[in-house]
Amino acid sequence: MFTSDLNPHFEFLSLPSYGGSGDSASPGPDEAEELDAYSKTVTNVVARVGPAVAHVHVGRRRTGGRRGGQPRGEEGSGSGMVITPDGYTVTNSHVVEGASTFRVVLDDGSSYDAELVGKDTATDLAVLRVPGSGMAIANLGDSDKLRPGQLVIAIGNPFGFQNTVTAGIVSALGRSLRSRSGRLIENIIQTDAALNPGNSGGPLVDSRGQVIGINTAVIQYAQGICFAIPVNTMRWVVSLLIREGKVTRGYMGISGQRVPLPVRVVRFFHFEQEAGVQILDVEPDSPADDAGLKVGDIMVSLKDKQITSIDDIHRSLSRDMIGKKLQVTLLRDWTKKIEANIIPAENPE
Repeated sequence: MFTSDLNPHFEFLSLPSYGGSGDSASPGPDEAEELDAYSKTVTNVVARVGPAVAHVHVGRRRTGGRRGGQPRGEEGSGSGMVITPDGYTVTNSHVVEGASTFRVVLDDGSSYDAELVGKDTATDLAVLRVPGSGMAIANLGDSDKLRPGQLVIAIGNPFGFQNTVTAGIVSALGRSLRSRSGRLIENIIQTDAALNPGNSGGPLVDSRGQVIGINTAVIQYAQGICFAIPVNTMRWVVSLLIREGKVTRGYMGISGQRVPLPVRVVRFFHFEQEAGVQILDVEPDSPADDAGLKVGDIMVSLKDKQITSIDDIHRSLSRDMIGKKLQVTLLRDWTKKIEANIIPAENPE
């Protein structure tokens, strides 16, 4: 269970590790067409994305008792999706956490032993590799173009029921929640598409059949409050996991959220952007604290690159930036433009 600042209890979505009346009016032609169009949209999306959705089974060894002279094992499962024809498959980090064996079952019933390529607990993402070629893959969209109210479809394996489909809308953007490691995962998509244990790692898809998020968590005991990691975050993390097996980050010691810049502020300071990142927290004795950054400051650039989202900061804090002096531009109280120097450290995680 995990608690946000508002104290909801988050339940991450991998499976636990154990074994009408006669008086009612008939819909008119227009209503019937709308319902049919909605059905066509959802079924088309499922036909397009479903073959790339995977059921991920994991095996874990328990420390403790033995059964029949052998260490006791545990099993768990979640969802995933194939993103390359040669078998790279994305799922959640918490699905594979502590596991020693991995098995991926696809929509057509084919089953593969898989290997763990890498995982990143900071974003709750992991990559598995299954042997094969010419596999059906999911098409990736652009999560920066999402809008609240937009139709989304979730596909996954809740409680082991393979390729279960639910639909809903984007409820909100830019949410934050804490991962199992305790790190704040930022820029999260909130949706009311129903998710249950086992949906972890499955795709959240738009009406065009493009993946715009990776399902990860729900608030326990709530209804219709579910979360997904944006696909643009996934692109960046997965590329590093495939190339290096891990994500090494620079660390500043802040958390923040995207905020729009008022038009008069943009004009007064001659900015070429319409958004920045507002600092919500500064960790004591961190590089940000040493540089004089404060809660409420708006970060608009880092090392001469525009900052309009948390992802922009993450991309700027690559491994080769560790120990280097970077110039950061801030707005303080919306009226002062401040230049500061910050030296990122290696992420303590």
